[in-house]
Amino acid sequence: MDWVKKALRCWPWLAAIASGALYRACFAPYGQGWLCWVALTPLLAAVWFSGEHAKRRWLRDLLLGYVAGVVFFGSVFSWLVTVTVPGAVLVGLYMAVYMALWGWLAGRLRPGGLRPVAVKGPTGIDAVTQRLAQKQAAGSGGLPSGGREAPLPVPVTSPWLSSSRNLLLAFLLASAWVALETVRSHLFSGWGWNMLGSALHAQWAMIQIVDMTGVAGLSFLTAWTNVILVATVRRFMLETQVRKVRPHFDLTLTMAALVGVMGYGIRAVQVRQPSSTVRIAALQPNIPREQKFSAEHAQSTFDKFAELSRVALQSRPDLLLWPESSMPHVVLPGTDSYDFVMQFSSEIKTDLLLGVIDEDDQDAYNAAILVAGGDQQIQLYRKLHLVPFGEYVPGRHTLPGIGAIVGDQVPEDFGFGKEFTVLKTSRPDVRLAPLICFEDTIGELTRQFVRRGANLLTNVTNDGWFLRSAGSQQHLDNAVFRCVENRLPMVRSANTGITCFINEFGRITQILLDETGSQFTEGVLTGEISVPTDPTPTFYVRHGELFAHICTGIGVLTLLALLPRLVRRQGAPRA
Repeated sequence: MDWVKKALRCWPWLAAIASGALYRACFAPYGQGWLCWVALTPLLAAVWFSGEHAKRRWLRDLLLGYVAGVVFFGSVFSWLVTVTVPGAVLVGLYMAVYMALWGWLAGRLRPGGLRPVAVKGPTGIDAVTQRLAQKQAAGSGGLPSGGREAPLPVPVTSPWLSSSRNLLLAFLLASAWVALETVRSHLFSGWGWNMLGSALHAQWAMIQIVDMTGVAGLSFLTAWTNVILVATVRRFMLETQVRKVRPHFDLTLTMAALVGVMGYGIRAVQVRQPSSTVRIAALQPNIPREQKFSAEHAQSTFDKFAELSRVALQSRPDLLLWPESSMPHVVLPGTDSYDFVMQFSSEIKTDLLLGVIDEDDQDAYNAAILVAGGDQQIQLYRKLHLVPFGEYVPGRHTLPGIGAIVGDQVPEDFGFGKEFTVLKTSRPDVRLAPLICFEDTIGELTRQFVRRGANLLTNVTNDGWFLRSAGSQQHLDNAVFRCVENRLPMVRSANTGITCFINEFGRITQILLDETGSQFTEGVLTGEISVPTDPTPTFYVRHGELFAHICTGIGVLTLLALLPRLVRRQGAPRA
């Protein structure tokens, strides 16, 4: 049938789409993280086992990867349309380039097929030649004695049949995947959400390894496994044709690595550090974004924070958290917001951490302040990592029209903070890393606070910009790794989204939900957190993204090794 033939011709492109869809299903709202172990296999099959006679196979490989990338990035970040439709489209089209490059590299490292091996027989005649001679004789009626073809085996070989070559292939492609994720998390100020390894955020035994490798280690392991699965299936298919199927150590080593990582995780969660108990209360006022900075609704905002805080103070917390940009005005002396905060703080005698808008003579800043309950001293942190097209527009003053991508959502750029300011509470044993908004998704930034003495991670955020989409859940899923990397707990206070407590093993211990189970609600979350009094720096705290940097170096060396072959092909005469 014609439609069957068309479908067969289109299968590589359908496979690329399937890879993008499987990768997408790993993340909220679907949350099928286990699919990361197989998500890349359809794309690899399409690149390796199709297009043999294509004139520009390298371009085909590139486009297959791009299709998979567009499907994944275009759908996983589709919640950006709540802020900017053009921006959401551009993010999908731009980030798909990274999967395209990986598909291209997979094609360049493509193993070959079966090749005959010449073996000389007792008469000095090549076994392959003898086989061909017998076939010719059979065709002309001149069969050997017995009336049938003699069973002369034809030895063959293939890179697919070599465990060591399959392991090398997996090593190179997994390193390249991590290298591309590393570039994605840094280029144009970076956005490292939803890496392949991040899909495992709920698998507590697997994710403990990030205290050494960062999320890059999980991405490496999952990409490696995808490659080995495809190689194993291909090897099995070839072996059934040419020789007896036998065990290979490439799959065995992969399975052993997975078991080893899980064993490390089970052991890690049994190690406890000396800690002290801190009582925390976190507010979630759920103020609509159109009312957030409205002068008309300023008094109702003050009233809501006062009301919720009185409920929170019934638990006698050591620390009270208000979310990002809590107040409707800049919090500076002489403003209503400043007067409200200082008066309220003087009444409660409790340390208060809140997100504010700060200003100086040059810029406005997205900031956080800690108002000490005893003496009302103010400590200030200005946000270091701004969200491109959310808090500033890259190239606003050099590229005409680029500001139109976000329209009036970002009328002016925030200024960048310059210092990793650890906030000291009234308790000398509690020192805060005041992460704002997306900063809790950035491993290297969080690590810098810990290196400067922070022993409690805090996050004040406002995911209300993304309404009731999957954005807030993806934000949390990417944030849990900061706790494991640094072996420190985290408390999050969101205007709306997800207000919760996370322990040092990445487990969400408490979460604010309404009676229907929704996180998009108004309320107060109270509880106790064990804060390490003298935390032992993890390997990640000491060395940062060392594993990712090693993988990036290997990726660069791989490209350099391929360069002579690429140059030869470019210079080869065309038929």
